[in-house]
Amino acid sequence: MPTLLELQNALQRSLLHRENDAVSAMLAAHVNQDRLDIYRNTFLHGLTKVLRLCFPVVQRLVGEEFFEGTAQVFIAEHPPRAAWLDQYGGEFPEFLRTFPPATSIAYLGDIAELEWAVNGALHAPDTESLDIGRLATIEADDQGRICFVANPSLRLLRLGQPVDDIWHAILESDDEALRRINLDSGPIHLLIERRTTGVEVVRLDETAWQFLSELCSGATIEIAVERAVDFDCANALAEHLAHGRFSSFGMPDASLTTTAA
Repeated sequence: MPTLLELQNALQRSLLHRENDAVSAMLAAHVNQDRLDIYRNTFLHGLTKVLRLCFPVVQRLVGEEFFEGTAQVFIAEHPPRAAWLDQYGGEFPEFLRTFPPATSIAYLGDIAELEWAVNGALHAPDTESLDIGRLATIEADDQGRICFVANPSLRLLRLGQPVDDIWHAILESDDEALRRINLDSGPIHLLIERRTTGVEVVRLDETAWQFLSELCSGATIEIAVERAVDFDCANALAEHLAHGRFSSFGMPDASLTTTAA
């Protein structure tokens, strides 16, 4: 009698690579391969639907038939590793960047990365925004040591082409906006977050994006301000707090900070 692990591995090979003989022989009564094909088709259809829902603009750019074929290759190489399918598809952007049939659309991987960030913001857990009043209790000399914790829905992306404009134009079926896009306009810096009105995608200038990135990565206010040259950090921080972009904050031990410096 095969072990559970052997049966699971054989079933995985059947689902992903159409190798039915081993699992059919292991199952009770030697299950007919046609029944395994039905199970495989249901498996592939379900995961392809997940990818379609997560990457709608990618699908519109390449067409349904191409997308389905690409999805099946991706699924075979990157099967789900968790039961929660909202988490499935994170490797898809990088897969598209190296998938030979997709390389003719140079920005396709960046579009997919933006869509994955939007999906992540949409499904992020709800968290109460930081109570700004708590910051008022911190002594002025200690405020530079504050480290913020970003809202779980917040995402920051630096991408090589103006894919936010492409994304908006495709979703809005705006052909004129598509024609105006200059693919050589340089890299973009994006803030993606979930608000009460839905997920928003906002373009920031590089310094503003870097300042927020420092804060979200755990840098102290003092360090983030020092690295933001010729930038109005006070107003930017006030805006981030007003929009609820942080959920909490911490204070590194002063002696450790001094030692590290």
